[in-house]
Formats: sequence, C-alpha cells, structure tokens
Amino acid sequence: MIDDQGNQVGVMTTPDALRFAQERDLDLVEVAPEARPPVCRVLDYSKYKYEQAQKLKQARKHQQQITIREIKFRPKIAQHDYDTKKHHVERFLLHKDKVKVTIMFRGREVTHPERGVAILDRLAEELAALGVVEQRPMQDGRNMTMMLAPSKAVLAGRTDSPDGSGPDAEQDVPAGEQAASDTEQAASDTEQAASDTEQAVSDIEQAASDTEQAASDTEQAASDTEQAASDTEQAASDTEQAASDTEQAASDGSVS
Repeated sequence: MIDDQGNQVGVMTTPDALRFAQERDLDLVEVAPEARPPVCRVLDYSKYKYEQAQKLKQARKHQQQITIREIKFRPKIAQHDYDTKKHHVERFLLHKDKVKVTIMFRGREVTHPERGVAILDRLAEELAALGVVEQRPMQDGRNMTMMLAPSKAVLAGRTDSPDGSGPDAEQDVPAGEQAASDTEQAASDTEQAASDTEQAVSDIEQAASDTEQAASDTEQAASDTEQAASDTEQAASDTEQAASDTEQAASDGSVS
C-alpha cells in the first residue's frame, strides 16, 4: 500500500488498509489490481478524479483537429473561376484543414478524364508550398477527386499566405467572402445534383430501352421456335410422303 504522501507503507490486510485510510479521512483506491499482491493507494478520490479530468481536458486542447473541406471544379473552368477556387483552397490549407478537390464531369466530358487530371496536377503544383498530395487524382464515376493536406511548414506555422499575411490572419475570414464562398459552393452542389438527376434519367431511359429490346428478342426467339417446329412438322410430312411414294412404287413394280 502507498500512503497519501507517496510513501510505501508495505503489505497490509484489507481491513487494516481501510482503517488506515479512514483515520486520515481519505479513500483507499486500488491502482494496480493485476499485481500480486494488488497495489492500493490512499488519496482523496474526488480530487484525484478532478485532476485526471483536467489533465484530459488540457490534452484535448493540444490535440490538432483536422477538418476536411471540399472544393469543386469543372473540366472547362474559366481562369477567373479557377483563381477564385484556388484562393479558397489556399485559405483552407493555411487554416490547417485538408481539402478534397473534386472535378465534376457532365455528359461526354467523362470520356476525357485527362482534362481533370491536368487541372488537379496544376493545382497541386501551384500550391506545393502550402499543401502535399495525400491522395492522387482518382476517378469515381462522373467525379475525379484528389486530397490535399497542409504541408509541414503550414502545420509548424512557418508559411505565410501569398498576399503576405500569416496563417493566423487567414483564419479570420471576412463574412462577405465566406458568404460568397458558401453561395458558390451551394451553386456547385446544385449543379452536381442536376447532373446526377440527368444521369439517373438517362440510366432509366437506357434501362427501358434494354427491357424493350429484351422483349423484342424474346418475341423473335418465340417466332424462331415456332418456325422451327413448323419446319420439323413439314419435314416429317415430307418423309411420310416419300415413304408412301416408295411403297406405291414397290406395289406398281410387283403388279408388272
């Protein structure tokens, strides 16, 4: 047993240990139940729990929370829009957030994935001082994604934004700029939803066309089967007629 001053008292029976703690108006807490014999400590349990909670709280304060943001591009994005979205990515990285960059393809654009790769590679190269590529460009249906993470310099607070302000200044985003960014992101999400709806309608139409074709093929197969049965019946009839003709010829030869 260990007393409230951290000194080892020695091996004691449970009743004696309880009495020892009660005499000091403290609690007897088992701290190493797996030891042989088990190790107990005399302390103020309420105070102990409070101190542990405070230590946990302080540890959480020093933990770095990583948030994943998303920015969406189009394969045929204009230079002005590209610069605006690139600025948002810079701001997110300086805020020590990860950024998921998505290229949205519509219609036949999906047949040219190299355009999406070119945009993502260009963005990663231009922001190499602020972010590192955590996930290379990857195609997922009609979207292509790449994940950027803050560089070691950004995480250490040694990198300033391109306009000369530090990382901490970037955290205070003007309300108007944030609202514009949110509106732009909402418009992008709406556009993506419209694209998904258009694709779903196209898939339904294709499924209906496939069903109609399958029905036509089934009908043709039934017709072919019916024709084959008719041909078989005709062949049987021709065979029967041939046998009859052969029999008649034999009969005529016999009479002669």
